[in-house]
Amino acid sequence: MTPNAPSTFNNMLLIAGFECRKFLFNLRGMIALIAFALVWGILLLYPIQGASTLLMQPSIKDLIDGLLGNQALNVLFDWPVAEMAIFWCFALYLFPMFSILIAADQFASDKTRGTLRFYTLRTSKDSLLFGRFLGQLLIQSILILLTIIATIALALSRDASLLLPAISSGALVGVNVLIVILPFTAVMTLLSLYANTARQAMVLATILWTVVSIALLILGNESRLFVGLQWLLPGAQLSNMINTNGLNSLAYAPIPLLQTAIALFLGRVYFQRSQL
Repeated sequence: MTPNAPSTFNNMLLIAGFECRKFLFNLRGMIALIAFALVWGILLLYPIQGASTLLMQPSIKDLIDGLLGNQALNVLFDWPVAEMAIFWCFALYLFPMFSILIAADQFASDKTRGTLRFYTLRTSKDSLLFGRFLGQLLIQSILILLTIIATIALALSRDASLLLPAISSGALVGVNVLIVILPFTAVMTLLSLYANTARQAMVLATILWTVVSIALLILGNESRLFVGLQWLLPGAQLSNMINTNGLNSLAYAPIPLLQTAIALFLGRVYFQRSQL
C-alpha cells in the first residue's frame, strides 16, 4: 500500500484543485459567486454595519441583559471589533446553509450521467471522495476569506486604528467558521453519493435535520437519549458558540471534527461498496 500512497495523495490534491477551478471559472460557479457577493454585500452594508453601531452603545447592552439575562450575549460586547462580532453571529448560521447548497452536487450529477464510473477507472475512490471533499473546503475557505476581508474593510472605514485587532479577530473567526462547516460539507458528501441530483441531496439534508430536530423536541432536555442524539446533528453547538470569542470558541472544535470523521467514514464505506 505504501507505493500507492503518494499517488493517491497527489490525485486527491489534483481533484481538489480541479473542483475549485471548476467552481470559480465556469458559468454556474460565477453566478453562485455573484449571488453570494450580493447577499453578503447587503448584509455588511445594512444589518452588520447597523448592528455594530448599536453594539457599541451601553444602553443596548443593558437592554439585552434585561431581556435575555446577564450571561446570554455578554461576551459579544467584549469583542475588540464590533463589526466582527456581528459578522460572527451571521457567519455561524449562514455559512452552514451555504455549505449545504454548494456541496450538494459533489457526486450526484456525475453518478446520473455515468461519468463517475469513468473517473473511478482512472483514480481510486478514496482520491475522488477526499479530493472532492477537500475541493469543497477550498471553495468555502475562499468565500470565508473574502467576507472576512470585506468585514475588516468595513471596520477600518469607521476606525483605521482597528487594523490589527480586526485581522486577529478575523483570523480566529475564519478558523472557527471553517471548522463549523466541516461536518456540513462531509454530510453533503455522503448524501450526494446516495442522491441522483443535487436537489435530491438537499431534500435529504432537509429531511435529516428536520427529523432529528423533531426527535430532540419530543425527547426533551431531560432524556438521556437527548444528549447523544443532540451531538449527532451538525450545528448542535452553534447556539453555545454565539456567546464566545477568540480562542475560547475553539473549545467546541472537537464536536464538528468528530462529526466530520464519522460522516466521511460512512461516505467512504458506502462509496467503496457501491456499484457504479
